[in-house]
Amino acid sequence: MTIHLQTQSDLEEAIHTLVRRDPRLKPVLEIAGMPALRRREPGFAGLAHIVCGQQLSTASAAAIWGRLSAAFDPFDHEAVRRARTDRLGRLGLSAAKIKTLKHLAREIIAERLNLEVLAEEDADAAHHTLISLPGIGPWTADVYLLFCLGHGDAWPAGDLAVQEGIKIGFDLKTRPTEKQMAPLAEPWRPLRGAAAHLWWSYYRAVKKREGVLST
Repeated sequence: MTIHLQTQSDLEEAIHTLVRRDPRLKPVLEIAGMPALRRREPGFAGLAHIVCGQQLSTASAAAIWGRLSAAFDPFDHEAVRRARTDRLGRLGLSAAKIKTLKHLAREIIAERLNLEVLAEEDADAAHHTLISLPGIGPWTADVYLLFCLGHGDAWPAGDLAVQEGIKIGFDLKTRPTEKQMAPLAEPWRPLRGAAAHLWWSYYRAVKKREGVLST
């Protein structure tokens, strides 16, 4: 059964369950404090928002998204399908991101892709569905599953802040690689998404900076 993190109480219940199961997380929670649930809009707009921010500063990403949101009402897959490529480029999107968003729009219109149904799928299967799409990498896939769909078991194995948090919290000699992160998170199934929220909060507490996108 897929667990969803739709409310703050859902997240808090999941965190307490994790700490009971894995006592190593108790001191992590004491330092991190209870993380706040972060949510974004689901569907095409939510995924497009994340894609627009890939490899950009928070300020640049916010500026581009602001221009897109103002230019299209509503900003949805139909609007992107119809939009001229040069218009999207003038709003700040790179050629690669335009290609990604146009492909997503076509897949949704053709009913080959249903972004909402991924919330009910196994986290690993949903992850692989997303990364099979051109321009959607592992980080983007996992952030969409976590923040837009509230998937309780999505695990951002490639996120540097989560990796660094685990290195510090578990006193590891080196930061775990993406490959090493999978077995590290096995004890936290089916609540790996809640564990990610905890590790982001821990990273913020010990590094004094954000480790994940702002809402």
